[in-house]
This record gives sequence, C-alpha cells and structure tokens, in this order.
Amino acid sequence: MELEFPVVLKKLEVMTDEEFFDFCRANDPLELERDKNGNIIIVSPTGSKTGNINLTLASRVFLWNEENRAGYTFDSSTGFRLPNGATRSPDVAWIQKDRWEAIPEDQQEKFAPFCPDFVIELRSASYDLNYLQNKMEEYRSAGCRLGWLIDRKAQQVFIYRPDQPIDVISSFAQILTGEGVLPGFTFDLALLTR
Repeated sequence: MELEFPVVLKKLEVMTDEEFFDFCRANDPLELERDKNGNIIIVSPTGSKTGNINLTLASRVFLWNEENRAGYTFDSSTGFRLPNGATRSPDVAWIQKDRWEAIPEDQQEKFAPFCPDFVIELRSASYDLNYLQNKMEEYRSAGCRLGWLIDRKAQQVFIYRPDQPIDVISSFAQILTGEGVLPGFTFDLALLTR
C-alpha cells in the first residue's frame, strides 16, 4: 500500500489552541499541523537528502540573521498559529525582531500567534505540489511578506509576495534574494543540486 503525504485526520471535535498544543506535546515523535478547519495533518519525516537541503536553507538564513540581528530564525519543528485558526510549521521561518519580542514569554513557549515574515517550504518527493501551493497561499493571506516554495523535483521556485502574482523561477542556476524583507540576504540555488 502506497501512502500519500500529508495524511489528514478529519476532525471529530475541534480542539482549542491549548488542547492542540498539549496534543502535539503528548505525541512529540510525530510532526503535526492543523488546518483552518481543525483537521490534524500528520507530516511525514523527510528523506536524508531533503533534510540536508532543508538544513542548508535554514543555516543560510540563520547566518544572515546572526550578522544582521534583524529578527529570529526558526526550524521546521516550530508551529505558528495563523489568524485563520491553522497551526503550520514551515521548513524555515524568520520573524522580524520587534514582532517576536512583542510576544509575552509564555506565548513564545507555545505556538506563536501570527504568521512569520518569511517562510520557505521545500517539496520532498512524497509531497503533493498542490498541497504546498495552498499552504503558501495560506501564509501569504496571513501576512507573510515573502515566501519561497522550492520544488527540487522540477527545479522550480515559486516566490510569493503580498498582492502580487506568483513568480516562477525555472532554473536552479540563479540566486534568490531576501528583497526588502531580509535585506542583503542571497541564496544560490546551485547549492540545491550538490
């Protein structure tokens, strides 16, 4: 039997934010998200190559941020509670410093109650592209200022910005920039082909 990911468990009864947080802690070995309808989504672990590329992406954002001290970088195990009620975990997320520091410390220990300013989703072989595109639209409508959906399989990058058409880059022989969101940040897509 071949499973397609992500696996969605249809809601029986919608959990509160606190109940979902506790549910995630009680099932810590699982990577869980929740859609805006309260359905729980089981996210599969990535393969080794995807995990390595994900770390490459996250480390580049982290190192840029260490130099600039402009905000905070988060990995793929971090949940964010979006305004529509969904709880999502982008592969890489970055939040502007003043936004993060405005959250009380007790809320920083749970799922942050907003969408990151910048997100990256990396498509692994088992993920449906349409699912990830819908997730990116969800981030954009929740206030994300810049998002990259990287499809290694097709060697494409979809760039999401508020109130603009999606840009599609169809070659990994290019360099992406953080634009006005992460000023001075660049990422050479050739790193994804090693």
